[in-house]
Amino acid sequence: MGKFEETASLTWEWLESIAQCSQTSDPDKEGVTRLCASKEHEEANRKLHDWMTMSGMEVRMDNAANLIGRYPSTNPDAKTLIFGSHQDTVPNGGKYDGILGVILPIALVNYFHNNQLEFPFHIDVIAFSDEEGTRFQSTLLGSKAISGIFDPAMLTAEDANGVSMRDALVSFGCNPDLISEDAYEKDNVLGFVELHIEQGPQLEQANLPVGVVTAMTGIERHTLSIIGKASHAGTVPMNLRQDALVGAAQVIHMFDQLCKREEDLVGVVGKIANYPNGVNVIPQQTDITIELRSPNDASRVKAREEMLADIDSLMNQYNLAYRHEQTYEQSAVTCADSLSSVLSNAVNLSGITPKHLYSGAGHDGLAVSKLTDIAMLFMRCTDGISHHPDEAILQQDLVAAVEVLNHFCLLMKAEQK
Repeated sequence: MGKFEETASLTWEWLESIAQCSQTSDPDKEGVTRLCASKEHEEANRKLHDWMTMSGMEVRMDNAANLIGRYPSTNPDAKTLIFGSHQDTVPNGGKYDGILGVILPIALVNYFHNNQLEFPFHIDVIAFSDEEGTRFQSTLLGSKAISGIFDPAMLTAEDANGVSMRDALVSFGCNPDLISEDAYEKDNVLGFVELHIEQGPQLEQANLPVGVVTAMTGIERHTLSIIGKASHAGTVPMNLRQDALVGAAQVIHMFDQLCKREEDLVGVVGKIANYPNGVNVIPQQTDITIELRSPNDASRVKAREEMLADIDSLMNQYNLAYRHEQTYEQSAVTCADSLSSVLSNAVNLSGITPKHLYSGAGHDGLAVSKLTDIAMLFMRCTDGISHHPDEAILQQDLVAAVEVLNHFCLLMKAEQK
């Protein structure tokens, strides 16, 4: 077995082991449910602590419940290269989303340790406590904390049982009042690299094990209430109707066509509510949600302006009133050319054609970009499925990812000399 095959095999073994730290009794069939500051989180941290320690790392937990392992440089004043992703999952999620980006870097450090490889920088691997926001509906807790942008107001958020984030963290052994002191110093960090399953089909379609991420998408969300007039469906002539649902259908079609015109736009009308929702009643009000995403903020804003103008025109055309509210906006984050070019070179050195693609989902790098330059490596996942028990990867792709990140670390080492 080759050196990278052995490390990939260890990664697979650890991934299978930590999947058992789940509220579900059978992770293979029911998926993995592991929430922040839970019993399952504690069990996962114990495993991660043991694996980090056997890999020559110094281990600590910060006050946001992040578990941090450091493979120290021989120079105590060296800067730090950070790898990491999140340990938490969505309900009944997969075995690889997030945790892959924790386990594989630890296994790589294990290879460095066993081969006595030294670096002119510290290597930190972070298991972020909460990226998904499943328990407290407040995302990126861990990565915001290390980046110095944690908002203490998040501590008042409560879970379904009325337990606040503050109380959960205290019970977990943290001091939430000291979270601000756990942020990394910007001048002491070289950069951040996150390995993550793609959660999409592009790498599989290209028959490639990994790809280099160029940006993380910007996101905005809207609510639209279309207001018509309810009446008997059998007695009002078609040309005299004020049918809110017909108006909503026109908006949905318009939005779908708008997003299909541009390669860097995706969008969805995810929720719809109809009133009075009777089988023989002309709909009086239809409420929909609209989400728009793009790695290019200018494209997203332009699409929004066109969408709002088209909505106004359609409502006039169908004699309908409407209420609109933009409820959320998050700007896109571009991966740093300085790190991404090194990552692309590492992919090349591994005998893989570099494919560049953007992430349509959010990741911990969104927060860490406020601290330092970021880069991201996607790994192929079967059928592009994620957030689902059927989430799957290939062991051969683990070999490729280990080799790429090994080359990346060696290239970074050469740059630092």
